[in-house]
Amino acid sequence: MPEAQSAPEERHEPAAQDAPGTGASSRRESGPRPVPGQDPRVQWVLTLFVIGSAFATVRPLGLDGRGLAVAALLVVNSLALAARHLPEAKVPPRAALVWLTLGIVAAAALIGVSRSGSSYLFAYFLVGHAGFRLPVRQAVTLAALSGALCGGVLYFHIGPGHHLLPWVLGLSTGTPVVMGIVNRGRQRAIRAAIDAAESAERAARAEAKAAVLTERGRIARDVHDVLAHSLAGINMQLELADALIETGDLEKVRAANQKAHSLVRKSLEQAQWTVRALREDALPLVGSLTALIDSSGHRGALTVSGTVREVPSGVTQNLLRIAQESLTNAARHAPGSEVRVGLTFDAASTTLKIRNSAATRAARAGVGSGMGLIGMRERVALLGGTITAGPVTEGPDEGGWQVEAVIPA
Repeated sequence: MPEAQSAPEERHEPAAQDAPGTGASSRRESGPRPVPGQDPRVQWVLTLFVIGSAFATVRPLGLDGRGLAVAALLVVNSLALAARHLPEAKVPPRAALVWLTLGIVAAAALIGVSRSGSSYLFAYFLVGHAGFRLPVRQAVTLAALSGALCGGVLYFHIGPGHHLLPWVLGLSTGTPVVMGIVNRGRQRAIRAAIDAAESAERAARAEAKAAVLTERGRIARDVHDVLAHSLAGINMQLELADALIETGDLEKVRAANQKAHSLVRKSLEQAQWTVRALREDALPLVGSLTALIDSSGHRGALTVSGTVREVPSGVTQNLLRIAQESLTNAARHAPGSEVRVGLTFDAASTTLKIRNSAATRAARAGVGSGMGLIGMRERVALLGGTITAGPVTEGPDEGGWQVEAVIPA
């Protein structure tokens, strides 16, 4: 008879460690989950039907003589058939082999001592379950044993009921092993598909979590670029105004105050630009760089080399942030310097180079976050590029600073 109960539990190692109480580890502790489309209640109905029909039809049935032997064998066969509902994890393989072997022997004996009824159904169901539960070689061996015993009982006219059943029926009790083996392969395939789908779901959740963390890092860098730079500049101007108050030079106090107001307005503009960039609107790289240089207050211009092309929005945003960081650092550490920004397009990469000359006036001590260069390196690493930063040691810009980011095309 074809088996429809749950497939044996497969031992799969999870691709990643599951959280406590979830995933593969908890499934192993609680046993195999039912395969979709399987209902254990249906299996119990079949088992009870076979047992009930046997007690109702198999004769003789009594408390002495042959009737007592039939009753005892009916109980043994019923227990053997009901045992197929035990979870595989609770029945060792050797015990399953012994139990099914004894069950098949008892089924053949029941055919031999009874003279009528559906005693042969026990052999069919037990052989089918052996094909489902045992390794193929053991299952086929038990199927051959069942066919030989049941067919021999009928062929050699053992027992009173041999004339009612053809001996070929006894041989056929071994055939359900094929259906059991096929069912086992099918349900193992279903189990493997379910496990693969769950593994893919776990991988997708892990990937989504990583994407969230990456996005948080990007937003943190953008917030740093806007707030840290702007607030540092405003703080410098307010400190200057505070120091000038003691001198009584109101004109310079007003100038510092106006500069602070100007920085506030620029900060608001940069905040709006940041919101737009976070929404990943398409920003023109060349035009945005030019506007950034103009708003920085530095002397200098943008030089573009190669054939200008559109670059992904992520590359544009990160290059603009690197340029903004470099211009802010130049204003803080090299006031009055000249800044040169170069953008080069070639077949293999896009290169941004920012170089400032030495300071022309003394720099005021300011408080920085210390995260500027780290943020630039993170941005370039996410794009698979390289970045170099360091002092200029020769040429007309000696004493200045240079940052060069190379992003592969």
